[in-house]
Amino acid sequence: MSKLPLEYQFLDVSDYGRKPGRWFAKSLVNTKATPLHVTTLFIVVGLAAIACILFGYYYTAAFLIVLKSIIDAADGELSRLKKTPSHTGRYYDSLADLVLNFLFLSAVAYISDARFGEMLLAFFGIQLQGTLYNFYYVILRNSVNGDSTSRVFENETPKALPGEKQSTVNKLYAIYLALYGPFDKIIYAMDRKAAESKPFPKWFMTALSVFGLGFQLLIMAILLMLNVAEYIIPFFISFTALILVFIAIRKLFLK
Repeated sequence: MSKLPLEYQFLDVSDYGRKPGRWFAKSLVNTKATPLHVTTLFIVVGLAAIACILFGYYYTAAFLIVLKSIIDAADGELSRLKKTPSHTGRYYDSLADLVLNFLFLSAVAYISDARFGEMLLAFFGIQLQGTLYNFYYVILRNSVNGDSTSRVFENETPKALPGEKQSTVNKLYAIYLALYGPFDKIIYAMDRKAAESKPFPKWFMTALSVFGLGFQLLIMAILLMLNVAEYIIPFFISFTALILVFIAIRKLFLK
């Protein structure tokens, strides 16, 4: 199930895990498995990938990183198939991604003897890239009556949906806001009028999707398989410069 109406759907190069993720989700529809179980599974797979990086099993690590992306797509699909939208699941998923991104880059820094400051800069870059992509994507979804589970501005605690506890939503939202809030504020400060734009064209969203987490992890997996892990951190640092390009395009041509 797409998050956008048919006429606004675009080729998302970071979403290669969607079809196998949907297949996996469909296989779980008639089981007791919940989206939270699936999220926990991709955390385990991600941690296994990190262990493989540290021990030098780069091909296995690459496979597990891609598998993590596929499973990551399945939790949201399962939620939609079972018609159980959840703020708890969304925040849990997002926090898991952030922590795993930090650990992925920490492992890469360890094996490539990169400086801690460089790793932090790459981590900051990855998160800022993803924030820009999500910012524009959520704006698009909200402007064309697409999926509305995510919000353009996370400025108040959401009301718990059926099947989840408000106390859990409150705690996860507070953690989410503390960790993602700074990135959201930076991107919003760079493009305050983005929400006033007409729906973004497909070509723009496809180009922007290189900032999606799935594509970022795919690049990481490819560089590991090529045995050039030392280029991963410099790549993501330099890749961050494209943020200025995409924002400039939006401001100049997509008003």
